[in-house]
Amino acid sequence: MKAIWATFSRELRAYFFSPLAYIVLFFFLVINGIVFAIIVTSLNDPRSPAGPPLELFFGGTFLFWLVLLFITPILTMRLISEELRSGSVEVLMTAPITEGQVVAGKFLAVLTFYAFLWAPTLAYAGIVAYNSKVDWGPVVSGYLGILIIGALLLAIGTFASAVTKSQLVAAMITVAILIPLFLFGLLESMFDGEVAKQVISYLSLANQMDELAKGIVDTRRLVLCASVSWFFLFLASRALEDKKWR
Repeated sequence: MKAIWATFSRELRAYFFSPLAYIVLFFFLVINGIVFAIIVTSLNDPRSPAGPPLELFFGGTFLFWLVLLFITPILTMRLISEELRSGSVEVLMTAPITEGQVVAGKFLAVLTFYAFLWAPTLAYAGIVAYNSKVDWGPVVSGYLGILIIGALLLAIGTFASAVTKSQLVAAMITVAILIPLFLFGLLESMFDGEVAKQVISYLSLANQMDELAKGIVDTRRLVLCASVSWFFLFLASRALEDKKWR
């Protein structure tokens, strides 16, 4: 645990001392603020169907997924790639720490910073609660979905960062994996079989986020996300181990 904590604290400090992190935070909050304002304005229109604004905010718009597609490679592309490029990974690997501990510490750091990005959006829930009654169950489950799905995406980005010395290539690999993952739910309309549709619906991130935004917590989906996240982190540790012996 000490090794993981040392890597975690070192990486987290690097995020908060990086100007790029605050640029990402600025644009992240601006885009989400615009999305929230559009949702509230739309719902205030008498011609629009009524609905909880936070349910739409949690994955109910294309911009939600676009933001995740944008910030995931930016947050993860330097995690391990920079260590490989600078050669500092060799020094790191001579310390009494395993590849899995390095990956775990770095992943927990980027996940913590990711949660930090979303923390200010809690103010939106406060704004809605001030003006109307809020069912806090879907709000909590919605943020749970943001954290779980975010962890999966960041695990993919961590893996991409472990397979190349180039941050740009790592970002491109991450995007190349995420785009099909985001579009996977669209395949449901291409199949006639009920079983195939159920499987695709079950695996769809959009459907999972939609359920969580409504307060429906399916533990099977959470276990699936956790398992896929662990799988990509395992691949990242193996990729780092492979680099160690080259």
